[in-house]
This record gives sequence, C-alpha cells and structure tokens, in this order.
Amino acid sequence: MGFIKYFKEEAAIIKERDPAIKSKWEVLLYPSFWAVWKYRKAHKHYLKGHYFRARYISQKAARKTGIEIHPGAQIGKGFFIDHGHGVIIGETTIIGDNVTLYQGVTLGGTGKESGKRHPTIEDNVMISAGAKILGSFTIGENSKIGAGSVVLNEVPPNSTVVGVPGRVVKQDNVKIPRNDLDQVHLPDPVKNEFEDIRREIEELKNKL
Repeated sequence: MGFIKYFKEEAAIIKERDPAIKSKWEVLLYPSFWAVWKYRKAHKHYLKGHYFRARYISQKAARKTGIEIHPGAQIGKGFFIDHGHGVIIGETTIIGDNVTLYQGVTLGGTGKESGKRHPTIEDNVMISAGAKILGSFTIGENSKIGAGSVVLNEVPPNSTVVGVPGRVVKQDNVKIPRNDLDQVHLPDPVKNEFEDIRREIEELKNKL
C-alpha cells in the first residue's frame, strides 16, 4: 500500500472514531498513524524472512511512538489505536478488521506457551485503556473489554468483559456499532451484587 492511500484510509478511520480531530492533516501528528504504517512495512519484511530488518523497523517505531507492535503480528483493516502510549502487541497476535485499542493495552502471552502464544481479536472489538489480554485464545467479534481488565480466558462474541480477572458481565446477539467507543458506561457486577445484598437485608429487616 502506498503512503497516500494509507494516509487517506487512516484519516477516515480516525475522523470516524476520535471526536478530537479537526482536520485530516492532524492524522500526521498521531503516534498510532506512524506506528501502524511502520508495522505494515516491517510485516512485509517479516513475511520474507528478513527478521532483523523487520525488528529494526518495529523497534525504531516503538522508541518514537511508545507503541510496540511485533512485525509478526497479523492485523486487519480499519485498525485504530487511540493515544496509544504503552500498547504492546505480541508476535503471534491476530487482529481482525475494525478493531480499536486504547493506551496501555497489552496483547501478550503468559510465558508458558509455545507456538501460538498471543490472543486472537476478532472483528469490531474495542479494548479499553490499560486492559491486558494474556494467552492464546479468542476475543469474539463485537465485544468490549473494560478499562483495566485482565482477560485470561476465551470471550464469546457480543460480550462485555470487566474486572480482574476479566468476567463476562453482558452477552447477547446485538451487534455493537463500530463507532460505539464508550469505555465508561459498562456493567459493574460488584456494585450489582452489593445492591442485591442490600435489598435482601432490607427484606429481612421488614420481615423481622
């Protein structure tokens, strides 16, 4: 892909998902723009077996942008990293189309695996700030991972995951729109459990 085509595509993606952008030229100021561009170049070298060259490009980009994408990772179309500092994407990670990551996200391994060591992220997934997804399993399409969550197991499609360790707190067959990037208004299972306990206590008090 040529640079001009890449620029136009990224400008459209960022304008769709980041309300802070005012003109397409601001895209050139986004660390994620340069990190993904360099990843695409490095990935081509990786596929040809030019591993040192690929790692050289990716590590140079990581130092400049704060975003570390291993050149062996497979990343689809419409990929966007908002802010992005501290994002780490491991070698055997597979990312589908229209995926959004926020700062501090790790797509890593557990240190105990060989071969496919990193997660597979299916289409139209949003991973909120500081979330850690560790291991070789799949995050199903149209899912949301809450900020600060640590996900260690498979996530079905159309799910919302929060907590440490991450738990599925919402699951249905309603597709999440690609531009629904709300990281805040997610279910709170702990709060809900406390509310249930409070109601039960009130009911017991009334009976007594």
